[in-house]
Amino acid sequence: MKTIPFRVFLLPLMALISTIEAVAQTTLPVGTTTVSNKKSQGAFALAANGKVAPIHASANDWPGVLRAAKDLQADVERVTKISPAFRTSQPAGAEVVLIGTIGKSPLIDQLIKDKKLDAKAVAGRWETFVRQVVEKPMPGVERALVIAGSDKRGTIFGIYDLSSQIGVSPWYWWADVPVKTQTALYVASARYTLGEPKVKYRGIFINDEAPALQGWSQEKFGGVNSKMYAHMFELILRLKGNYLWPAMWGNMFNVDDPQNPVLADEYGIVMGTSHHEPLTRAHEEWKVAGKGAWNYQTNAPALQEFWRGGMQRMGTRENIVTVGMRGDGDEPMSEDSNIDLLEKIVADQRQIIAETTGKPAEQTPQLWALYKEVQDYYDKGMRVPDDVTLLLCDDNWGNIRKLPKLGEKPRKGGYGIYYHFDYVGGPRNYKWLNTNPLPRIWEQMHLAKAYGADQIWIVNVGDLKPMELPISFFLDYAWNPDRIPATGAAAYTQRWAAQQFGPTYATEIGDILAKYAKYNARRKPELLGPETYSLATGEWATVVAEYQQLLARAEAINQKLPATDRDAYYQLVLHPVQAGANLNELYYTVALNQDAKKRNQANTTELAIKAGKLFDKDIEITSRYHALAGGKWNHMMDQTHIGYTSWQQPAKNTMPAVDTNWADSPKTSVPPKLATRKVAMAHVVGAGFMEDGGYVSIEAEHFAKAVNSGPVTWQRLPDLGRTLGAVTTFPVTAAPHAAPGGASPHLQYQVTLTQAGPVTVRAYFAPTLDFTNTQGLRYAVSIDDDAPQIINLHTGLKPDNGNRPWEQAVADNIIIKTSQHNVATAGPHVLKFWRVDPGVVLEKLVVHRAELPASYLGPPESPQGKSAAPTGEKGSVGSR
Repeated sequence: MKTIPFRVFLLPLMALISTIEAVAQTTLPVGTTTVSNKKSQGAFALAANGKVAPIHASANDWPGVLRAAKDLQADVERVTKISPAFRTSQPAGAEVVLIGTIGKSPLIDQLIKDKKLDAKAVAGRWETFVRQVVEKPMPGVERALVIAGSDKRGTIFGIYDLSSQIGVSPWYWWADVPVKTQTALYVASARYTLGEPKVKYRGIFINDEAPALQGWSQEKFGGVNSKMYAHMFELILRLKGNYLWPAMWGNMFNVDDPQNPVLADEYGIVMGTSHHEPLTRAHEEWKVAGKGAWNYQTNAPALQEFWRGGMQRMGTRENIVTVGMRGDGDEPMSEDSNIDLLEKIVADQRQIIAETTGKPAEQTPQLWALYKEVQDYYDKGMRVPDDVTLLLCDDNWGNIRKLPKLGEKPRKGGYGIYYHFDYVGGPRNYKWLNTNPLPRIWEQMHLAKAYGADQIWIVNVGDLKPMELPISFFLDYAWNPDRIPATGAAAYTQRWAAQQFGPTYATEIGDILAKYAKYNARRKPELLGPETYSLATGEWATVVAEYQQLLARAEAINQKLPATDRDAYYQLVLHPVQAGANLNELYYTVALNQDAKKRNQANTTELAIKAGKLFDKDIEITSRYHALAGGKWNHMMDQTHIGYTSWQQPAKNTMPAVDTNWADSPKTSVPPKLATRKVAMAHVVGAGFMEDGGYVSIEAEHFAKAVNSGPVTWQRLPDLGRTLGAVTTFPVTAAPHAAPGGASPHLQYQVTLTQAGPVTVRAYFAPTLDFTNTQGLRYAVSIDDDAPQIINLHTGLKPDNGNRPWEQAVADNIIIKTSQHNVATAGPHVLKFWRVDPGVVLEKLVVHRAELPASYLGPPESPQGKSAAPTGEKGSVGSR
């Protein structure tokens, strides 16, 4: 037998071990900072010593990948001031960047074949990438930074993730966020991936876009065309989104500029149309190309021809095709429409889809939006084929109307959510400023994910600006909800602030961003009036003071930031604070003026003059925004917001009516002050919150004890709501507690009442809807050992225009329910709030014996006799 030298045996073994080590690298945790300006062991020098690594891709790869790779080239130049070479030829050199899609890039496929790159966790997945350093990837190359994607968008997301990590914000163009110059960029060598997105299709709907986006795009690009959309497509991809419903107010995406759909497909954007635009046809097209009435009962052939044209035009481009039919112009169908007819419409549309695509209808992604009255059709028994995604909707005010029933048989097409940051409709339009606090978005979209509505998430963002922060949050949360816990909205906002402005002021800026959205959400600017808050109790003065304090903080940071940051800072932070503070002060001043006139005070005219100056200041604030970046954003703040007389926006801003009294000489006005509340503060053991003025007011977060049971735990939702924060129970899928009492989940609040007798417990809730579509969501209340009283949040409330309880709930951003109780003695008592149904979000409790002073936000929190700091079970609160 021939003897084999040991070294001959050892060499292949060492090579095998080396290969195993190469493909079995540690994978860095998601969220790890992988790029530094300081060299570390094994790091890849993307930029160092005045040189940048060249970027290589295969000419055979997707055009969208090659285009995004050129964006990376531009991004590296933005950071380093040196442009790397971009090549599609055979790589060569000491260190190179290799970009490609598995199955489309010979470069990447060869690395996998040579076992230099482990693709098992990537190949075949949806929109997944891996980035890592590969030693000696091919002849002539010493090291490569490899970005490999499972599909077109997987690769694109890997590219843009690196752009973000080197310091280029996704908002660099849309908000003029400056790029910090770096002379060195070192990328960690370990494997890095974001995994698969948890929601398959994640996108935005450009809607209600006149006059702002319409006027801006006309001036800058000649219309809502491919020149404008190129920036929007890039932004969506940089934010890890993949889906768009285009502008539709007088716009026809596929007709106005035939390059629009071509460019969308090249970029890698999945296109769709809104809930009432079937088979890729913009509704505006019917006005141009339609024949006869928009009525399937009387005009089916013409409608079929119209829809067939839309599908033929779509070709093989990626779309989610909307099916179904609503009335002409985003209206309900006629009253005589019936379920049989609607099901026939969908069946006929699917036949058109099959005939024009040449493949079974189920192979083309489709959705049916259960928007407004369409949900009623579903609830009455209308069904569509199992492969069609059911797009469930909110009430246009951020409150989800319906979610899948737990335990239902899964649908092949799954469920999605259509959500709103902007709306035109009752009880009033809201389009001007961002009024969408992240904690509430989190809470509602957490419900959606928990109940399995995760195939499509799309949000109406109006003009896109000024919704930058909530858009980022919505798409990031859609990618991986697990990364942002219930208590994580503040941390997310701070990270986002750091991405735009650096770490120095990120905590402060993050808090300002959160506060202005919270203040604007208390009552949306379009709904404000001089009567909104109470003058008598000092509530108006307090609200205005809070805005002014926020404005002072925002302006102080503006002075500290470098000049290069100030255009971005004004757009994202200072403008909305300025505009909101000024508008509230305007209405407050009008309220003071009206009150002064009633009292025949000498300062009536002075207050009228001041109000006029504040109205003029609103114009100045808009003009300042429009002058930013050399007038880049002219018209983007054209949205009217003062002078509403109905749900529809006024044609122009109108100064609120004021009174004058020219016979009087002006005197300095003295606004009413918040009355000082005095109460005996004896530190009684267990006193808790003390009655003062006939009531006890408690913020929901300030419970004395949280009692959990089984899987159900109480969870604080910091900063959610109109005043402080909120509480709810997790998991949101846990079964109801139909008979609350004993040790079932409840919160305990310690209160001290000054006398015995009947009291009312007033509970304040986030305006959550009955997403279970059953009898309404319920809670229970008791005092001491009395039997819990079960109360339904939704008695008489239906999310329809004309339903007064719903209109008041969304306008006031609160649901208030009351219960009657009797206390046997004066002194300490325990108020208990019991869980009955999931998803109930409590913000405040007020116990009172007489009528409360008129106010919008409810009475401020009562003083405490002894600290009632939460003492719930360890780990049961704030741990998720």
